[in-house]
Formats: sequence, structure tokens, C-alpha cells
Amino acid sequence: MTYLDYQATTPLAPEAFEAMVPWLRDHHANPHSPHREGRRARAAVEVARGQVAAALGVTGGRLFFTSGATEAANWAITGTFARVGAERPKVVTISTEHACVLDTVAALGAEVVVLPVGRDGLVDRDAAVAAIDGRTAIVAAMLVNNEIGVVQPVAWLRELARAAGAVMFCDAVQGLGRVDVPVDACDLIAVSGHKVYGPTGVGGLWVRDGMEPAAILHGGGQEGGLRSGTLSPALCVGFGVAATLLSEEDRVQAERLWRVARTILSAPDWGLNGSEASRWHGNLNVRMDGLDVARLMSECRDIAFSAGSACSSGSGRSSHVLRALGLTEREARSSIRIGFGRYTQEEDLVRALQAIDRAARGQR
Repeated sequence: MTYLDYQATTPLAPEAFEAMVPWLRDHHANPHSPHREGRRARAAVEVARGQVAAALGVTGGRLFFTSGATEAANWAITGTFARVGAERPKVVTISTEHACVLDTVAALGAEVVVLPVGRDGLVDRDAAVAAIDGRTAIVAAMLVNNEIGVVQPVAWLRELARAAGAVMFCDAVQGLGRVDVPVDACDLIAVSGHKVYGPTGVGGLWVRDGMEPAAILHGGGQEGGLRSGTLSPALCVGFGVAATLLSEEDRVQAERLWRVARTILSAPDWGLNGSEASRWHGNLNVRMDGLDVARLMSECRDIAFSAGSACSSGSGRSSHVLRALGLTEREARSSIRIGFGRYTQEEDLVRALQAIDRAARGQR
């Protein structure tokens, strides 16, 4: 099997796995217990917290561990709106956001403005200027899109939010370790372990001092009194170690593989979805006119790639991200997403993409 679905999840780094094993096999204490073993577990969690914060590039504020980025986004948006929504009833986000943002803002009972994007996937700047005003509580924007890899101008959006007195939330799940995260431009940032070669089931929410969202999980208040639930030392440790391994080499690898991939799945037969310049080059989302993606995946069953976000793959709907770009239903359903990264071998990528290209052409 050739794995080309790095946007859905990344392989677990061997170093992260090895660091987790003792906490799965030998140490079972609750990190919130006051005895010696509990304190040992707590110390491991705090080391991991520092490692993730360092990878993110933050020095102040607080990083809270969560069950994943979906919880982090829900907490950031719902908790912030609970805190300031009475005075500021509006939430502004973008049409290509992840479902965990779009569904959360829809459930708030707020006045929601969903900003359109252009064919390149970048936010409509005139619409953003018109929408973000003194009634806005939160501006929510994804740094790197999980389906098309487009990098949004988060720092520019933050300037609008700051001028309006709004809170800026950034979903940096696909951005951490891939592009520079504009920490200074954000008040809250969501990250995820399994998108950076760490384990599934752990994420984080970084919060600038004074921007703490109201709690949405109630119980023991284990995370700073604001997030309840027993932390898993193993998951936190794995996330922390994975975060320390993120490096410039990952970016260089992605750029090299991108050039290889674009020579195989190239115009005029394959059209690129989203901007080619303003994107993370570890993500290749392309379409071929009339392509039957279900048939293609069946014919290339030894290659792991996707037709869109893994989070909505069972919905039966075409990608809302691709439709937001202005693609027709037919075009959206004729698109595939290829993701590659640290452990992708060039020869494997070439062989897999040639097989995909050959099978796609064979449908004509």
C-alpha cells in the first residue's frame, strides 16, 4: 500500500511511538493525582506541553491539551461567544473552513457571516472588510486548508479583527510544521497531534492571556480550571515528541515531491483546484473532466488517496470546499486529493501517481 493521504492523518513517528510505550505499558497513574506516580505523569504532560508550545512558536499564553482539534475549535468558538456574544452577536468565518468550525458557528444562534472565496480559494477581501465590524465577536480562519492546501491571509484578517475589537481564532491544524504560524496575529490557535506525526486523540488550544474562552466541558477542571477531563500522558507525550521532530527538512521534502507530482498529474488533463502559489505544497488537489472517482479508487485500491476530507467522506455529498471555489457538482466529484510528507519515498510516489493517471485516462 502506498499511503498518499497525509491530510487525513500522518503516520505515527517511530520516535513518538517509542516515547509513548512506557506510559502505555509501565506507568498508569492519573496525571492529576497528588502521589509520586501521579506527579511523575503530570511532569511528563508538562514537558509535552512545552514541546508543543515551542513547535508552535509561542512564549506566552497557555496551551491546553484537548481530545483533538475538533474539540479545540468547538471550545474556542463556543466559549468565546459565551463570553462576549451578548455585546457582539456576529461571527465571521470563511466558506472553505473545516466542518468543525462551520457546524459550530451554525449552532451558536449567532449572526453568522460566511465569507466567500475566489476560484483560487483565497478569501474575498472586500467581503471581509465589509463584514468585520464592531458587532463581531470572533473571526475564525483556517491557516492551511485541509482539502486544497491554500494558505489564507490570517495576519491580514487579524488586522481587521483587531481594529474591530474582535477575537481571532486560527485553525492551524494543517499549518503546524508546514508553514510559519502567525502567532502574533492570533488570539486562539487549534492544533492536532495526528496531523504532525503524533498520535490520534490529542490536540491543543493555545490561548493568549486575557482571551480565555468559557468552559464547555464541566467536571474536574483538570486543564487550568477551564477544560475538564483526565489527560492521557501517553498521548500527550507522543504529541510532544512528534512536535520536536518538525523541521525545515519536512518542508524541503514536500517541495521536492510536489515538483515530481505536478509533472505527472499536470495540465491540460489535470486541473489544479485552488491557488498554486499560495498553498502548502504537500497537498495536491486535482480534477479530470468526467472522472469517476469511486471507480478510480477501486482500480487503484493499493494506493491510499481521497476524494476530499476524511471527516465528511461518508456523507455522500461533494466537497463543500470545492463547491465554494465555484466548481460545478460534476467538477467537484471529479477531483482527488493527494497528500505526501516525511515518509513518502519519491519512487513510490511516482509509481502510484503514474498508476492513478493511467487508470484515469483509461476511463475516457
